[in-house]
Amino acid sequence: MLCASFLFAIMGVCVKLASDLYPTSEIVMFRGLIGVLCMLALLRCNGGTLRTRFAREHLWRGAVGVASLWCWFYSFSKLPLAMSVTLNYTSPIWIAMILFAIGWWRGKNRLEWCFTAAIAASFAGVTLLLQPSLHADQWVGGLFALGSGVLSALAYLQVRRLGLMGEPEYRVVFYFSLVGLGSGLAGTLIATGNPAALLHAHSVRGIALLLGVGISATAAQVAMTRAFRLGNTLVTANLQYSGIVFSSLLGLLIWGDALGLSSWLGIAIILTSGVSATYYNARNGRNIQNAAPAAAGALPGSTETITPRSA
Repeated sequence: MLCASFLFAIMGVCVKLASDLYPTSEIVMFRGLIGVLCMLALLRCNGGTLRTRFAREHLWRGAVGVASLWCWFYSFSKLPLAMSVTLNYTSPIWIAMILFAIGWWRGKNRLEWCFTAAIAASFAGVTLLLQPSLHADQWVGGLFALGSGVLSALAYLQVRRLGLMGEPEYRVVFYFSLVGLGSGLAGTLIATGNPAALLHAHSVRGIALLLGVGISATAAQVAMTRAFRLGNTLVTANLQYSGIVFSSLLGLLIWGDALGLSSWLGIAIILTSGVSATYYNARNGRNIQNAAPAAAGALPGSTETITPRSA
């Protein structure tokens, strides 16, 4: 996850720079194209198959993940790098909320003030982080970045599910990239209304940035998918917050993005709240498992049950 977080920070730099040259749809399209080609090359070298029994699960993971990607890539053009990454990295908080809601609906959880305070604090942190950005375009970018965090939470849960179903990393990343390629291609064609527009001239800088987006994102996806499949859920979810540190340093070095005191306080609150929420969720899951035999296929640190063919 540390490797994935660093690579996602590199991807964010490339996306932010590429957004001056390309619309979001083209960046998504080329990111998907490079991902598909990389996974096909890996498949040819190491063997394996793209045949799967979980087509519907891959489609759901791809649709939600690509929607999150569109929102996140768009926010890079409107926000400082660290702010965009931080709002996207609210996903562990949303994961904790989703799993808690599932457990509460099934009568396995009860509302506790510690958990409620952690969630409330996280939104206070988001408010502090956005407080300095009073311009309308930055508020729009902030909402898109926050929405990408919600969608990422759903995508991460599906990644975990596919991993526990036995799907290898290359297959999960391939189908995600394929959905991204199709989505970006459709978006570009709709926006231009002319297929010939896809053949416009590219500069050396533009090609380098698109390659940077695709290669770093694909490698990060593989690392992230493996982390969620093999790692402890609590540790994996919290280690992704290192991406905020990487992005803050890169934003400061490249663009001189010096965030104010209230922004850094907001980031600190979001970090603390995310760690607290995921810790609470894992502890609650262990308490339930100690009280009764664990359901077959249950997610570590949660009460969610894994069932084949489930979305």
